[in-house]
Amino acid sequence: MRHRQVRDAARPRPVADAGRPYWSQEVEEVLGSVRSSPAGLTDAEAVTRTPAPDPRAGPHRARDASRELLRQFAQPVVLVLLVATALSLVLGDRVDAVIIAAIVLLSGLLGFSQEHRAAVTVARLLDQVRVLVEVRRSGRVVSVPPPAVVSGDVVVLRAGDIVPCDCRLLAAEALQVDQSALTGESSPRHKHPDPAPVDAPLGDRHSVLLQGSHVVSGRGEAVAVVTGGRTELGRMSRSLTEHATPTGFEQGSTRLGLLLARVTSGLTVVILVVNVALGRPPVDAVLFSLALAVGVTPQMLPAIIAVSLSTGARRMARAKVIVRRLDAIEDLGSMDVLCTDKTGTLTTGVLTLTATLGPDGRHSDLVAGRSALNAALQTGFANPLDDAVLAAVPAPGGWHALDEVPFDFERRRLSVLVDGPGSRLLVTKGAWTNVLGVCGSVRAPGGGSLPLADARDDLERQVRQLGEQGLRVLAVAERPMPGRTAVTVDDERDLTLLGLLVFADPPKDGLAGTLADLRALGVRLCMLTGDNRLVAARVARSTGTPDPVVLAGTEVEAMDDHELRERAASADAFAELTPSQKERVIEAIRAGGSVVGYLGDGINDAGSLHLADVGISVDTAVDVAKSAAAMVLLEKDLGVVVSGVRLGRQTFTNTLKYVYTTVSANFGNTASMAAASAFLPFLPLLPRQILLLNFLSDLPSVTLAGDRVDAEAVQRPRRWDLRQVRDFMVVFGLLSTAFDLLTFALLLHVFDADATLFRTGWFVGSTLTELAVLFVLRTRRPAWRSHPGTPLVLTSVLVAAITVALPFVPALRPALGLERPSLGLVLALAAVTGGYVVAAEVVKRWFFRAERLAAVSAGTATARDTPRRLGSGGCTTWPASTSTWWVRRRASGPPRRGWGG
Repeated sequence: MRHRQVRDAARPRPVADAGRPYWSQEVEEVLGSVRSSPAGLTDAEAVTRTPAPDPRAGPHRARDASRELLRQFAQPVVLVLLVATALSLVLGDRVDAVIIAAIVLLSGLLGFSQEHRAAVTVARLLDQVRVLVEVRRSGRVVSVPPPAVVSGDVVVLRAGDIVPCDCRLLAAEALQVDQSALTGESSPRHKHPDPAPVDAPLGDRHSVLLQGSHVVSGRGEAVAVVTGGRTELGRMSRSLTEHATPTGFEQGSTRLGLLLARVTSGLTVVILVVNVALGRPPVDAVLFSLALAVGVTPQMLPAIIAVSLSTGARRMARAKVIVRRLDAIEDLGSMDVLCTDKTGTLTTGVLTLTATLGPDGRHSDLVAGRSALNAALQTGFANPLDDAVLAAVPAPGGWHALDEVPFDFERRRLSVLVDGPGSRLLVTKGAWTNVLGVCGSVRAPGGGSLPLADARDDLERQVRQLGEQGLRVLAVAERPMPGRTAVTVDDERDLTLLGLLVFADPPKDGLAGTLADLRALGVRLCMLTGDNRLVAARVARSTGTPDPVVLAGTEVEAMDDHELRERAASADAFAELTPSQKERVIEAIRAGGSVVGYLGDGINDAGSLHLADVGISVDTAVDVAKSAAAMVLLEKDLGVVVSGVRLGRQTFTNTLKYVYTTVSANFGNTASMAAASAFLPFLPLLPRQILLLNFLSDLPSVTLAGDRVDAEAVQRPRRWDLRQVRDFMVVFGLLSTAFDLLTFALLLHVFDADATLFRTGWFVGSTLTELAVLFVLRTRRPAWRSHPGTPLVLTSVLVAAITVALPFVPALRPALGLERPSLGLVLALAAVTGGYVVAAEVVKRWFFRAERLAAVSAGTATARDTPRRLGSGGCTTWPASTSTWWVRRRASGPPRRGWGG
């Protein structure tokens, strides 16, 4: 229903009652309280009302660089280490204290620089997909970002727009608003400017538009009353932010940290107790244990993740994908089902009206004229169907609209009350089944009408034939409404069906090849559309699915959750869906264990975009869809999605490289320290040496974000698997410990090393082995068949050269507690490093072959997914018995979604 705010200019303005809330006040009262008018503010007034940045404004506030820097040193272990270092300084060990503090400071600065650079990169990318709102200022309508809206601004709203703050409605035309984000309501609410009751609950305040809602249909103007953190959404957001549910990526990182904390804290305590029991100075023992705890903790993990994701975001931006939520890159890499709408994604999106047919299947000027009236006079939202009608048929003159029942996605029809030459009619246009359901008769070819039952079979046959050709069909109907000036949904009954509108929207050229690329990446496409099942089936066949499984919305409605989950796993398309049914389908697919992406750009897609693991929209989408999406495509093309999936998997793979190499090296170092502390009469490494080793080995890891990725690593979806991380850590950590013990034996029994020479040898050897094994463990291929990135090679060579050179620099040797090694010792350490690389390569082949066999045994992979296909090289020739016990162990538990363990 249409409402217009009409006021008598001579009527005296009422005095505002400060005791009543603004939704219950008259329009003039509210305008007076915010010192504004229906024309809005001037530019100067808007500037004076712009508030200072609110530090409580929520998760989108500007990053505070100083806080970001301080956070690098806020880890509990680092704080305790700094306190212990200060104690060491007080007790007179100034050199040790200064060096430890300097290394901790350098590590913190390295992490800060990487994370801050990542944040700046993302902020620049987000500027490319800004959402704007229109306001009246200085006599004109201008577009501004939502945070720039100030109290007193008059906001102009149309279908698809987001509401930037809490507003009081001034005028409305057929305005329907979705405020489910705040109230939980499943249907849009009709809004009009009449005052609402003082005690009206949030959902019933019909004169108010709330921040976080969006316009579904119609148009309106409203004055901004409450902005910033004081809005209803702002109050809710503060509560929600305090108890925000972490994403899957964040949960995985947290669980990894807890796993490492349990392992390293236990070993660190053991080492501390052993050192104290052996009578070593308590301060030295504490410093050593704390430095070890810092060294084995992957301090750079947040920075590495930030750099990897921001690097991925930059790469994806070059591929025309703008990332709005960084952790969605991991979701995109893990995605194995992509749900998408049909129009503009699988089809060209350019709708053409090809026929206006009467019930007899012949051309009908009446159908053309009535459809043009409906399209031209409706005040809801512009849509491609109406554009196609008006491009083919000029709207008849002499008619004007009196009222309308706006389109919504449950009724799927739009009715306009029109008045023209000699008649007043309710003209209805919409989906075939939804219009047919409110008709009682059919217009006869020669005039007059026939009972619907007499023509129903012929009409349904005609619609079925058109649908099988891939043509979209709408129905047009009318009902005389003499003397009426307003209509409601209840008036949509006993209509006379006039005929059909037929639209063509052909599939995109090259679509079959693009979908084949998606399938090759392990991503299944599932179409979710409001069109009828015949059109959906035709489009699905054109994409390379010869016999598609298509389920209709009525079937979805009739299924319980378990049955829908089973059927959704094999369905190629869902047709005739309402927005709530789309969301239910996505929930069902996710419940089946899949990571789901959803591509949509319409008003009715906002809920699905929020619900999917990764919501994808396009730059030309309505504002509410772009705001709900985690990623925005600069082109609505599935080829862009294919590129995004590959880049997402590359980013995820590079993040995992750091995790796998770091946790195994850190676990091995901790175990080696525990073993050495048990039999050595001195500390195996000084605290400053542990921290320096940790700092040097982290430098090449920073470059992993841009490392090359093997082609096979992006062929299948990958997910975090804590159980595999744990097994990898134990196997390769113990391998590292074995070679550390070999190094200890060489140092003690071959080179008769004292404490300083022992520490020098192990410091150099441990750093070199960490650098060398990085090139083995960064790939599942044999290391010589996988080419690392140039920055990784250069930084590794540079760090290796520095490590070997440090003991030979006289000015640094005493400060670092090192001494000059002999040439024989250097060569022996190089030989140990070479042996470690060879052993790591052999164990790596065995480990991933066992993983693959375990997956086949557990039913999560097929036998054709051989180790060779995953880049494991010649391990396919190994006898199966070699890893039988490992396969039994890995297959003993059920496969898990996301992080295991």
